[in-house]
Amino acid sequence: MQPQIILLKEGTENSQGKSQLISNINACQAVVDAVRTTLGPRGMDKLIVDSNGKSTISNDGATIMKLLDIVHPAAKTLVDIAKSQDAEVGDGTTSVVLLAGEILKQIKPFVEEGVHPRIVIKSLRKASQLAIEKINALSVKIEQVNVEDHRQLLEKCASTALSSKLVSQQKGFFAKMVVDAVLLLDELLPLNMIGIKKVQGGALEDSLLVSGVAFKKTFSYAGFEMQPKKYNNPKIALLNIELELKAERDNAEIRVEKVEEYQKIVDAEWQILYNKLDLIHKSGAQVVLSKLPIGDVATQYFADRDMFCAGRVPEEDLRRTMKACGGAVMTTAHDLNDSVLGRCEYFEEKQIGGERYNIFTGCVNAKTCTIVLRGGAEQFLEETERSLHDAIMIVRRTIKNDAVVAGGGAIEMELSRHLRDYSRTIAGKEQLLIGAVAKALEVIPRQLSDNAGFDATNILNKLRQKHAQGSCWYGVDISREDIADNFEACVWEPAVIKINALTAASEAACLILSVDETIKNPKSGDGAPPAMGRGMGRPM
Repeated sequence: MQPQIILLKEGTENSQGKSQLISNINACQAVVDAVRTTLGPRGMDKLIVDSNGKSTISNDGATIMKLLDIVHPAAKTLVDIAKSQDAEVGDGTTSVVLLAGEILKQIKPFVEEGVHPRIVIKSLRKASQLAIEKINALSVKIEQVNVEDHRQLLEKCASTALSSKLVSQQKGFFAKMVVDAVLLLDELLPLNMIGIKKVQGGALEDSLLVSGVAFKKTFSYAGFEMQPKKYNNPKIALLNIELELKAERDNAEIRVEKVEEYQKIVDAEWQILYNKLDLIHKSGAQVVLSKLPIGDVATQYFADRDMFCAGRVPEEDLRRTMKACGGAVMTTAHDLNDSVLGRCEYFEEKQIGGERYNIFTGCVNAKTCTIVLRGGAEQFLEETERSLHDAIMIVRRTIKNDAVVAGGGAIEMELSRHLRDYSRTIAGKEQLLIGAVAKALEVIPRQLSDNAGFDATNILNKLRQKHAQGSCWYGVDISREDIADNFEACVWEPAVIKINALTAASEAACLILSVDETIKNPKSGDGAPPAMGRGMGRPM
């Protein structure tokens, strides 16, 4: 009798072959169904409550995917492509998950019938390469001769990105604001130089863009109210120093013989503080910002000399102030001179809703800006911030790559037609597989129609007819429940979104198809907790 070979630890789950590949594909389908209804201008939102009871309302694919705690190993790849799309382009996160899921769904019958995954993968790669070449051939380059035209192009791309969000009613207002914000930045377009602050209350239209820095008034001590709240052309000192009396270090020991000696120590402490304050005052700074706390003595001292101070300023705000007003963050009060002080035209502290904000405007080298959002509920403000983040990313991408294509399912239909035509010119299994990818691409216009409550079959038939006649920019028109030339209707998206989405979706599909065995190790300590012993003489 042959002895039994035990290779893997007890409790290891091991599944292989066709059945586990199908189960991986089914898991991905379940993930896709979670975000399917959020696509497009008429998409619905999801309300997700995490383990701490914090609720998030969103229809941004990547946000939903992050918050869904997915444990299935194969389905996690879809979460990853949504995250990468969000980091790389900012928008199109739902589309990329949908595309990957639909490609797998169309290819599932072939896998079930025993087509080798390698042949499928080869065809997928071929199809995605053809599609990307087609996008590059079709995309329209906008000449950046006229500043006004370029600005309009950016606004159209931003409003297309915003049209599928909660704030789609105000997309004209926000598209303008986002384009202004991005155009204020330097060539590298750093994202962290656009600050977004949320203030509850008021209407969305009360949101404002500060071309400079705005941050919430920090915690302040007595004497603060006596400080002036407005300055013209102030000098700004940015510090990383504590301006308050230090408590003695723990376990510090000072031996004193007489009371006078103790008094000397106290006086020395005060003197150190006053020396620092004196140096700051002499430097000519009128606004003092510090990352560390500024105590009550210092606050009063500055108030007596008509200076404004704010302690405990968050680091990112301090950095943005430095970027806007110039100067440097100093860690000592000794060499404060004009070269390290920032400057701006106007500083004021202003009431916005229930909060007070410190606002610096007219900065010399302002390469930064702040968007102050207003609105009712906290979740609503957070969703608005996410929507603006997507729009900002899109505008940045469009400035760097100026090729655009028509949205609303137009480009997907055109690629679908192109792939279907190509598949008819080749023989063998590839023909069927490339045809399947062509069918998968139709998921975008179909889902757009489904989410808006239209008859998807009817609209897709009309679209196929138009694209077969050579009108390559026809897509779904949500407002009229029909089809329209989306390029004329200015539903534009940067070509880079589509290229990235297609690449990521086909990569993810290939990855899932190439797995032929899943081995899941048992969790360590999965058994029962050890019984309580008689530790520390505890009675039985």
